[in-house]
Amino acid sequence: MREPMTKAAVAVLLSIALLATSASAWSVTDPTGRRITIDREPRRVVSLVPSVTELMYAIGAEDLLVGVTDFCDYPPAARKKPRVGGMLAPSLETMVALKPDIVIATTAGNREETFTQLEQLHMPVYVVNPTSLADVLDLISRLGALTGREQAAAQLAASLQKRIDAVAARVRTGPRPRVLYVLWPDPLIVPGKGVLVSELIDLAGGASVTADISDPYPRMSLEAAIARSPHVILLASHGSGQGRMVREKWERFTTLPAVKAGRLHTVDGNLLHRYGPRVVDGLEQLARAIHPEAFATGSSQPLKSRP
Repeated sequence: MREPMTKAAVAVLLSIALLATSASAWSVTDPTGRRITIDREPRRVVSLVPSVTELMYAIGAEDLLVGVTDFCDYPPAARKKPRVGGMLAPSLETMVALKPDIVIATTAGNREETFTQLEQLHMPVYVVNPTSLADVLDLISRLGALTGREQAAAQLAASLQKRIDAVAARVRTGPRPRVLYVLWPDPLIVPGKGVLVSELIDLAGGASVTADISDPYPRMSLEAAIARSPHVILLASHGSGQGRMVREKWERFTTLPAVKAGRLHTVDGNLLHRYGPRVVDGLEQLARAIHPEAFATGSSQPLKSRP
């Protein structure tokens, strides 16, 4: 819930509104419905969102990026961009020095306090928060309009949609095994209702055993997870080097259907937890883990390689 606006914040918003009267004013509405008006089309962008940074590169708008967070590590070239710090407490001083026309932030990883501080510093904030694949495709289109890369954005969205449809077609007639997705091992965190990972599992032909939980990312006891008798267990990797230990923890439960059938798999969390263009890579990885028979040699034509 937003805190009451300070007088300074109100003054900033009023000053921005006055720009709309200028012939050179440039306006855009972000995915949350906020109207941003600045004095020119954005030419200098700071991204506080790793997924947005990836998308900017994917549509050929990386030249507009003048600052990114410490977590913006893909593609590798993004690591060479000026750093503004972490997502929770980025350096306001650094951002001021970069003189951005607009800052792209997210309600899922940045603090409300940061939004307020940026507005007080006369830095317009474009807020994103995709929670579904449809939202991801919509964001691609919006970033295309924001950066003047509409054609590239449309091509990217169409390419990703084609791959999504190909996965759905592959698994459409198969069974829907019960899937336990371990987002984080200790404490055990799983995807609940209405989050992107749960949607990806469904599209990949599985039935998430935790998708009925109203909390988006609930903590769950090991006993409660085991009681749901998953046919497939997917362990998200985070590059922490604990993968082997996590697998061994689950391999002990030899009576679990997933363990008994040898259906304990590791998947790449970087693909599945970010809503950049690689999320479709993650969907394809899930589909192969949940329905290997649909991708076996001779089952049908293989999925086309990524462009």
